[in-house]
Amino acid sequence: MRTTLLLAAWLALTATSQVGDTGPYLAPGLVPDGVAILSPPPAPGSAAARADRAIFVATRALRDTPRWRIAAEDVGNAPLDRYACALGMKLAPASAPALTRLLDRAGTGDLVNRVKQHYRVPRPYLGTDSPICEPRTAHLAGNGDYPSGHAANGWLEGLILAELMPERATAILARARAYGESRAVCGSHSASAVQAGWMAGSAMFAMLGGAPGFQRDLKAARDELVSIGSNVPAPDPGQCKAEQGVLAARPW
Repeated sequence: MRTTLLLAAWLALTATSQVGDTGPYLAPGLVPDGVAILSPPPAPGSAAARADRAIFVATRALRDTPRWRIAAEDVGNAPLDRYACALGMKLAPASAPALTRLLDRAGTGDLVNRVKQHYRVPRPYLGTDSPICEPRTAHLAGNGDYPSGHAANGWLEGLILAELMPERATAILARARAYGESRAVCGSHSASAVQAGWMAGSAMFAMLGGAPGFQRDLKAARDELVSIGSNVPAPDPGQCKAEQGVLAARPW
């Protein structure tokens, strides 16, 4: 009887922990509560809020520098392109369909969006004429600062890729950190929102570990990378060295 109940519970978790074969791995009820997990955003006038503002002002000086260019590219670049130097290989959806599927399905939106809607923190550039590295659209302005969805997704991707390629984990996670920092360099997010995004990405990664669909796709991606081996081109070493040099200098 006990075995039957355990099997029924496992089947129920399997049925609810993934939505179809293309949607998120976690059903809404299994998504971590970001409002309870993350610290609240800095209170107006607090030391943390003043630090956020100082970082925003200081990083405007990076406009038209190589670091600004990377931040602008990080607004919309694809994970396989963004992590090419860290992975040591140039992958594409056609050459790595299982990995592409895994990264497409693993996201933090359901966690992050609830926190954004709860706090509704204005983005740091609003009310200023300071430059940012992406267009000042109504959608951007209406989507809260805290936490950064880009930073959350980037950190989640970094954790997944580091698990798949532990021999390159340092380079992968360093690039994931820099991807989050790009949002503050850009001026679209405060530094505290970036830090909260990293925690959100970690929380989602912890929950995904128990999702059967995620584990199945993780194994498929791992097997795919083994089969690919060295049969894909390496990224340009000169470009990778230049990128590494730029990102080695911390923006604040």
